Amino acid sequence: MPKSRSSLLTRRGLIAATGALGLVAALTACGGSDAKSEKGGTDKAGAAQGAWTFKDDLGKEISLKAKPKNIVAFTGTAAALYDYGIPVKGVFGPTTLPDGKPDVQAGSMDVKKVEILGNAYDQFNVEKYAALQPDLLITNTWDGALWYVPEASKDKITKLAPPAAIAVGGDVTLTKPLERMAELAKSLGADMNAKNVVDAKARFEAASAKLRAATKANPGVKVLVGSGADQMFYVSTAKTSADLKYFEELGVEFVTPEKLDAGGFFESLSWENAGKYKADVIMLDNRSATLQPEALKAKPTWNELPAVKAGQVIPRVTEPIYSYDKAAQLVEDLAVSIEKAKKLG
Repeated sequence: MPKSRSSLLTRRGLIAATGALGLVAALTACGGSDAKSEKGGTDKAGAAQGAWTFKDDLGKEISLKAKPKNIVAFTGTAAALYDYGIPVKGVFGPTTLPDGKPDVQAGSMDVKKVEILGNAYDQFNVEKYAALQPDLLITNTWDGALWYVPEASKDKITKLAPPAAIAVGGDVTLTKPLERMAELAKSLGADMNAKNVVDAKARFEAASAKLRAATKANPGVKVLVGSGADQMFYVSTAKTSADLKYFEELGVEFVTPEKLDAGGFFESLSWENAGKYKADVIMLDNRSATLQPEALKAKPTWNELPAVKAGQVIPRVTEPIYSYDKAAQLVEDLAVSIEKAKKLG
């Protein structure tokens, strides 16, 4: 993760990776798809299976001689593909906790069966990546950047395999990245008629209807989206994240921060000013790099917040896993919280 909370949440300017990797030999040895074609493997697969193409959300048309098999992805993206039955060889991004347990962003994926190329922001072991002989790299994008791909080594990484990016911020709302991830999974061989896939989409649609009904039945509940760090409490706007924009469409009323930081994602408040905004419910950033409720008990002003006193603090999956299975759970949980919430005045 970056040293400052601000550099992570702005989604911009990925910090340069440290140290020289000296990968000329590795890059030459792997050489991407063309090198594998010279060995004959890719050409035969292409002849048998046909070419594979996909246009990503950066507008890039990706063309391979055959359906990619050696896939590497950002952890959350890999978790979404896993829900569709598409395995990956390697992942980068928060995957395991210090005790070896899966990070929340790993979803249902078995983290013991993937090569972890980097477990934190701005970490990406390019030598290990090259050794996997990747066909395709998949990640998210917020503002045109490849999420969790370090800027300093991006050229080396993208030379080894073409990147495909799914937009999860900006103008899109939750349904769009869900659709796009499903399209990508289908192109990679997912069975979209499988019972678990069909059921997950139906569950998401039912959950959405439930949330809309909950906001109508209990109007006026104000929800603050927050993230805790040692020195600061960050209040996010609902206008830039696909999930929050969707919840807002379904009737959820969010606190609107007045003075957004550079990047336009959140307002930074000192802990002395953590009570600036009144809220009935707090959705708290659940990522492992942020302070969770137990740790926040050490902050006196946190304990004084009305929503904290009322026990109306719920996790916010700040970086959702864009499968219908995981999205359905998000919407269901929020619907229940809105239904039960008491307006605190």
